[in-house]
Amino acid sequence: MTNKKELSERDICTKYIQPALERAGWNPLTQIREEVSFTDGRIYVKGNLTSRGKRKRADYILYHKPNIPIAIIEAKDNKHSVKAGIQQGLCYAEILDIPSVYSSNGDGFYEHDRTCTDGKIEQELTLNQFPSPEVLWQRYKEYKGITTKEQERITTQDYFFDSTGRTPRYYQTCAINRTVEAIAKGQNRILLTMATGTGKTYAAFQIIHRLWKSKTKKRILFLADRNALIDQTKRGDFRHFKDKMTVIRKKKIDKSYEIYLALYQGLINYNEDKDAYRKFSPDFFDLIVIDECHRGSAKEDSAWREILKYFSIATHIGLTATPKETETISSTEYFGDPIYTYSLKQGIQDGFLAPYKVLRVGLNVDLEGWRPEQGKTDKQGLLVDDRIYNRTDFDKSLAIDERTETVARKVTEFLKKTNRLDKTIIFCVDIDHAQRMRAAIANENSDLMAKNSKFVMQITGDNEEGKMELDNFINPEEKYPVVATTSKLMTTGIDAQTCKLIVLDSNIGSMTEFKQIIGRGTRINEEFGKTFFSIMDFRNVTDLFADPDFDGDPVRVKELTEDEEFESFDDEIESDEPITDEDGEEIVFKPPISEYLEVITGGDIVAEPRPKYYVNGVNVAVLNERIQYMDGNGKLITGSLKDYTKQKVREQYQSLDDFLKKWNQTDKKQAIIEELTEQGIVFENLKEAINKEMDIFDLICHIAFDQPPLTRAERVNNVKKCDYFTRYGEQARKVLEALLEKYADEGIANIEDMKILQVNPLDQLGSPLEIVQLFGGKQEYLKALVELEQEIYRKVA
Repeated sequence: MTNKKELSERDICTKYIQPALERAGWNPLTQIREEVSFTDGRIYVKGNLTSRGKRKRADYILYHKPNIPIAIIEAKDNKHSVKAGIQQGLCYAEILDIPSVYSSNGDGFYEHDRTCTDGKIEQELTLNQFPSPEVLWQRYKEYKGITTKEQERITTQDYFFDSTGRTPRYYQTCAINRTVEAIAKGQNRILLTMATGTGKTYAAFQIIHRLWKSKTKKRILFLADRNALIDQTKRGDFRHFKDKMTVIRKKKIDKSYEIYLALYQGLINYNEDKDAYRKFSPDFFDLIVIDECHRGSAKEDSAWREILKYFSIATHIGLTATPKETETISSTEYFGDPIYTYSLKQGIQDGFLAPYKVLRVGLNVDLEGWRPEQGKTDKQGLLVDDRIYNRTDFDKSLAIDERTETVARKVTEFLKKTNRLDKTIIFCVDIDHAQRMRAAIANENSDLMAKNSKFVMQITGDNEEGKMELDNFINPEEKYPVVATTSKLMTTGIDAQTCKLIVLDSNIGSMTEFKQIIGRGTRINEEFGKTFFSIMDFRNVTDLFADPDFDGDPVRVKELTEDEEFESFDDEIESDEPITDEDGEEIVFKPPISEYLEVITGGDIVAEPRPKYYVNGVNVAVLNERIQYMDGNGKLITGSLKDYTKQKVREQYQSLDDFLKKWNQTDKKQAIIEELTEQGIVFENLKEAINKEMDIFDLICHIAFDQPPLTRAERVNNVKKCDYFTRYGEQARKVLEALLEKYADEGIANIEDMKILQVNPLDQLGSPLEIVQLFGGKQEYLKALVELEQEIYRKVA
């Protein structure tokens, strides 16, 4: 009979845990899932290459029905205690929103009941005492506050499935389930906060579909503020509504549909008597979903707010990546606190969003300022105001040709070093700046413009040709346009999956706008080689990465009292980017007073627009450049990479002796490297930063413990000087000598991989099986490899 202690974890699952679940009444086809990976594994950037970390994987997840998880089990082999997996299980249960947690080593189960607030929260069960599906469903309902049959009917409505087999990710499931459960219990104002690129629209579709199919909500309005958002939604996830869905265009209302998509501009005429939404009765819709709800109309008219007021009887769901929280504007004041939040930081850690690196470029005129000589006139003959201009002025009130050309040249240099056909978005101050930047990029890339005139396109609200190319820019299959210059049009709602470079040449003071812009690069498309993106910052905008609000939960700055006006959810929409209705007609708002000059004309004081100066002949040069990387928590490392590495290594190993002891006792050095990589230390980037080639062991000793480093060649020579190889036969010695040379060329990680035996020159010494037999078998070969590594690292310095 097999000794249970000798069984693997998988054997324990097959022989003991699975039979116990089936005896308790769990259906193996519909209710039991084994080895469920629910993250993709974080992406680590190594120079211009990437690798993925480990996925989070649950041994068992038990379901009431698909996408309604109610229990989790962490399995261990029998050398562990029955309680050994409970902490890991609890960690996963909190992430997955599951109330019942179990650990098992095959002897029984150890249970943690997250619904228990008084009494025995944990207990040990025999293999025959595992709870039935009915028992754990009752516990789930208690955990979720589902108390009536009607609530249960709504919350158990099936998800939409089609032939593609697409299923929601774990965080989408949490968001969808929490929203449906809240509405089933009567909540009418709901806010979902999910980072850009995490599939808010897909989550919204599943929420709407489940509520619509259960007949809880019969007529639904999906509101957005940009045509691109409506078009993407209609062609994308919402296409499954087919003939039940319509898009409201030209303010024409047809009340025979059940699902309506609309621009809020398409529902208003800025005239109460003609507002199209008033053609519906106030109780026509019983669910309204507001996409990008931190936005809306400009503050002056609060049109979005007026629509929601009119349909106040309906349930309102707000979707946003960046809830707006300022002194006078609050998403949470209207919707309440988010029912679920999935942040950019979490998305990057889970491997669903792309990490980034930042190249900050400092120009002399930005860092030192520029003052015109006395009597300086611009290209139009206007006398330039005599004052010091800085980066807040450039391209807003004064444009320097050489500055625009320098930015275009640096962007082009970057693309030449990486890939000139990498999709790139350049965010400019205004439409005029975007137009001039397009021309500068075209001149820097005349060879590519000759091949295709759409290499660079201005994509702004006023440019019809550019807007027509927006779909081609975001389509991974389309090569052109490659570079898009824009101001506000592409800050939100544009699904640019293959955008690899974001250029910031705009003064972005709003954290909301900054998050939205960064979100243009966070989508991953591995099929087209998009696993990370770069940010070129010419305006020190990435200082916002250091702001605690960058990835924190929304904080309510001020509670509004009854007599204070609630303003729209929007960032102030700037006058340089037209807001249009669905017909493309511009909605005109007055520019802020700061954009006017008081001019005396015929004795009267008249407000005239402040001029923008256009100058040239200015010396513009790059003063400094600096690359910054992300740390293990998704934050930008604002200090030096060297100092960050030292800090993180010292957190793990207090002294050089501690590190050497761990290094020498670990059979596979790659395990230590991976452990430090999980902390955000990427050694390839560090080598690039210090501009020295050395072994990772020496890199750690040098950076963290101030030891003088040895090169790999020096370490190889030290091994060759001793009589280490004489203990082995001639053929085995040749193997070890070849491994030593491989170490000299490629480092320690490669020689620890058994696949090295299939690579030249080792493959000339025999098959992998024949090679390990030279040492007396695989275990003896691995022992010899460990001893070789000990010889390599015998000398610290």
